[in-house]
Formats: sequence, C-alpha cells, structure tokens
Amino acid sequence: MSKLRSALAASALSLLTASGVSAQAITAPATPAAAAPFDIVRTEIVSNGTDVSFKVQVRGKAGELKPKATGQFAGSAVYSYVWPTSLDSATVGFESAQGILALAVTFHPDFDDGAAGAVNRHVWHPHWVVLTRDPACGPTALKVKDIPEGAKPKLPATWPGVPLLIDSPTYPTTLATDTVEVKVPVSVIGATEGVKFDGVTAALKVNGNLHAPLLCVSDVFDVASGDLSLPGKVTPITKSGHAH
Repeated sequence: MSKLRSALAASALSLLTASGVSAQAITAPATPAAAAPFDIVRTEIVSNGTDVSFKVQVRGKAGELKPKATGQFAGSAVYSYVWPTSLDSATVGFESAQGILALAVTFHPDFDDGAAGAVNRHVWHPHWVVLTRDPACGPTALKVKDIPEGAKPKLPATWPGVPLLIDSPTYPTTLATDTVEVKVPVSVIGATEGVKFDGVTAALKVNGNLHAPLLCVSDVFDVASGDLSLPGKVTPITKSGHAH
C-alpha cells in the first residue's frame, strides 16, 4: 500500500509532461493484496468522435465496496475509480496548469456534492478533480487542490460550491459487472491526440477539522501502470468501428 502511494506522489510533478513509449489501453496484472472490486486489470479511454469513453475493468464486481456512513462530513471517506490524465486543467474550466487533471467516479455516503445542490450521496457519480501533492496529507500523499479563503479562481459552470478544484458534471456513468464507464462529450475535451492517462483506485478522506487540506488521498488500492507513468494513450475509433 505504501509503495503504491509513494509511486503516486513521486510521479505527481511530472505527470503533465510525461512522455515515452505509449500503449493504448493499459492491461494490468492482478494485485492479490488489493480488494477485487478495486483491482484494475484493464483501463482505456476511447474517442468515437461524439463521446470520449473512460473505462476501467476490475478483477471483482465494480462498485461493490462502498465506504461506511459515519453520519458526519468531517472525517468521512470517499471511494474512487480515477483516470489521471495529461490534460491541462483549463480543459474543463479551471485555471491553466493547476495540477493533475483527473476524471473520477466516486461514492461518499455522508455528503452531497452535486452541482446546484443536487443530491448524489446515494450513487456512484463522476467528477473532474485537480490533484496536487501536499505533505500535510502525509509525506508522499496527494490531495484535491484547495481554494484558499478569499480566492476567486476560474471555475467550471458545474462547480459544486465547495472550496476545492472539483467539478460535478452529469456525464452518463455505468457500473456493470466488472466495468466502470463514463461517457464525456467530446466537445468538453476537444482534440484528444497525444493525451496520456493512467488508472488508479483509491480512498480519500475529509479532514476531521474541515480545514485545508480538506480532501486527501488516504489509501491507494491499485495503479494500472504500477508507477503512474501514464502509459495509456486515448484511442480513436475509426469509421469501421475499430480502435487504432
């Protein structure tokens, strides 16, 4: 667990400039130490010209494990399926170069963070998040980037009103058998050529004192690449229906 968390944080500062040899989908070996619903065996991002499909396949039943409700926001947990990407944070409406832009599918039974006050604590749902490293979360840990008190950063239209760089879009999201899939309109991301990605399953925890850092990555269950090197490449689907 600590090795995976260290790999996650150690790579954080270089993710947005990651280069090297790229695969398309990422196929991962089983990780017996990881719970089967969070043990990644394959992850991919595919563009068909209309939608960009973010998919992750796990060894067990997708979404089967959820955090237990605590009855309060402070100290509560968030479970997540995450695609860290090389996309700039400005792509979805934040300021540019804020950190690692990731799409996440999350479940948290103790609070709602839907746009415009929408209730979502009872379902798995998508977010865009900006991740940065913060020693306050732990010596090698990441967090969802905080918005300092009084700051007025550029934010997406579906920002849920919490002091974090987080977006709450309503993209179609499904968890079926062993696969999680989110369909993002291609108009949101634009050109996907050269976009790199990885796959992560993780738990996050709300600060018990409700102060920055508000939401830290507390446990990393699995990393598709093993080292968060972003070896995946967004795959376009041709008119014949095949990826290339």
